[in-house]
Amino acid sequence: MDAFAHSNLTGIAIVALAALVCGMTMERVKQPAFVGYILAGLLLGPTAFGIVEDREQIDTIAELGVLMLLFVIGMELSIRLFLRLWKFVLIATSIQILAAGSLTLLLSSLLGWSFGMSILLGFVIALSSTAIGIKILEDTNELKTRTGILSVGILIAQDLAFIPIILVLGIISVGETNYQGLLVLIGSILIMVMLMWYLAKGGKVHLPFLSNVVQNVDLTPLGALALCFGAAAISGLLGLSPAYGAFLAGLVLGNSGERPAFVGSTRPIQSILMMVFFLSIGLLIDLPFIIANLGTVLVLLFVVTIFKTAMNTAILKLLGQPWPQAFMVSVVLSQIGEFSFLLSKAGLEAGLIGEDVLRLVVAVTVLSLAVSPFWVVTARRLHKITGSVVTLRELMTFVYSYEADFIAAASLKIRPKCALVIRRLKKGIEKKYLTELINKLNYLAARFTKHLSSRQKINAANDNPLGKKNPEKKVSKSA
Repeated sequence: MDAFAHSNLTGIAIVALAALVCGMTMERVKQPAFVGYILAGLLLGPTAFGIVEDREQIDTIAELGVLMLLFVIGMELSIRLFLRLWKFVLIATSIQILAAGSLTLLLSSLLGWSFGMSILLGFVIALSSTAIGIKILEDTNELKTRTGILSVGILIAQDLAFIPIILVLGIISVGETNYQGLLVLIGSILIMVMLMWYLAKGGKVHLPFLSNVVQNVDLTPLGALALCFGAAAISGLLGLSPAYGAFLAGLVLGNSGERPAFVGSTRPIQSILMMVFFLSIGLLIDLPFIIANLGTVLVLLFVVTIFKTAMNTAILKLLGQPWPQAFMVSVVLSQIGEFSFLLSKAGLEAGLIGEDVLRLVVAVTVLSLAVSPFWVVTARRLHKITGSVVTLRELMTFVYSYEADFIAAASLKIRPKCALVIRRLKKGIEKKYLTELINKLNYLAARFTKHLSSRQKINAANDNPLGKKNPEKKVSKSA
């Protein structure tokens, strides 16, 4: 038992350290930290080092992170501004889903897809990621701007559309209409609309136990978690999305007198749970499959990103939004959402798609979530030079000028150190070889001297074999 607990503790420590290092690295290069969390999940996953193997626990915590995110968004949402946009948001979301479905139906006639598969892929393409989109808006300080409000409104509308999408897929797969589910859906929409209308009129929610909870610092975050997950559980029991219940709970709490205390206490919890959510996305990346189908995956990723950006820009422009705002909202919505995982699994169980299509959808979705921040940064920089006539070289220089400056500055700092190391190594190598050469020369000289001495003795012995003294020396001595 102790060994099991120790191994779990070691795994948690490795996960936290990897997420911290990767997040700090991304922040260092001016990218959102959650990109580093996705990278950490990839490195720790089964296709890399294989440190994290139990995905079920990670997935459960990741779902809690999404619920907490929507709970906090509900607390901070400006209801009056949102209600001024709700008609626009619903129309825009409906057109998005219809446009994506029309495209996949058109492609089905060319590629031989079944009707159910084309509808499913249209839904997958239409939905964006609420977690990624809101996190990008937070990192760029645009969450409370009109662009942020429009983006959040569309994302929430897409989350609400997930329930009717599931109903439609059920009808396609079994050929029957679920009237009970349809009534529950209509009732949930009416409840949310009436609650928002009441709160927008200046109504305040007074829950008797909230004032007692906020008086204790330790109970405040616990009370927020109880409200968030309790509302999500009730929503799930009613056949709705748990995210719907968490969002409504946030709306109620955000319009109470205790809102500031709850917002401050839930932020750290939300950050940790969202880290696990992005980590779980990295764990989904199947490197062998992506490498084996790299061309197909990259082409689909490029087409989906550009298509969603262009489609949403055209829809928002058609609905009267100015070009800059329409473009930036579309960029935030350009990725494929995490609901595509659930849709693709439901499609597999219903027999609408096969295992290979499921793996392809997961691969493209995960990469779409991972590259979304980079596409947002690139699009924002491109937007600054809209209307200017520049060459491709100037365009790339402007868009990635910060990255180029960062690499150049880093090289200037590293280059002298590398040169010094090389010089020291060179001197050390030269000294080493010079010492070896001198030693070898001394050795050869000693051997040569010894050899000459031995030769002289041999020659002398040959000249006087009996050991007689040299007479010349004797005569010269007597003389």
